[in-house]
Amino acid sequence: MKFILNADAGKPQLRLSGDNYKYIIKVRRHVAGDLIAFRNRGDLTKEYSYVLESTDGRNAVFVLESQGDLSCESSKKLHIGWCIIDPKTVEKVLPMLTEMGVTKITFIQCHRSQRNFHFDYERFERIMESSIMQCGRTSLIEFSESPSLSDFLNGHPDSVILDFGGEKLTNTEEYETVVIGCEGGFHESERSLFINHRVRHFSSPMILRSESAAVAVAARHL
Repeated sequence: MKFILNADAGKPQLRLSGDNYKYIIKVRRHVAGDLIAFRNRGDLTKEYSYVLESTDGRNAVFVLESQGDLSCESSKKLHIGWCIIDPKTVEKVLPMLTEMGVTKITFIQCHRSQRNFHFDYERFERIMESSIMQCGRTSLIEFSESPSLSDFLNGHPDSVILDFGGEKLTNTEEYETVVIGCEGGFHESERSLFINHRVRHFSSPMILRSESAAVAVAARHL
């Protein structure tokens, strides 16, 4: 773990109890004198180093030793336009997409997207917070929604479309925005929108699930 998120990070003294205490003392086995990094959700770029001063079996007391601005971000920006799939599936890969530096995800209402899905962005945020504490990233993925694929492409004319029938996606090709279909892929009426866009596919002969494609695209940007 690179740091711990705590609302009181930055104060001269911190006191941890409950699950946080169990993790630090029982799981990580920290002892008095250890130096531990904390960050505050209000400004993730500031890191506060605390010394573990004492424990009493239920609480751990930390004293602030130093602080500094330490940003950790991917050098490449990646915006995924993702045709809506089951939010539970998104949750499974969200930690990986966070670690791989995805900048933004826009969920697009596409022809084959189910209409009854609703995203719990507060839950997404909690998942990402657990991920950034492990990987050290100092920002969260930004989310937005688009009512249709045509609206999204009009707003992002440089998008690359990940779909069958296009050219192979090379290792040297650069892009910042990629569109990924939902289960069942794109409808023919949507493919007619791709005429002015780069359509690409992976060299693998296997068919990827929507979430697998999202992870593969993110991994390529590492």
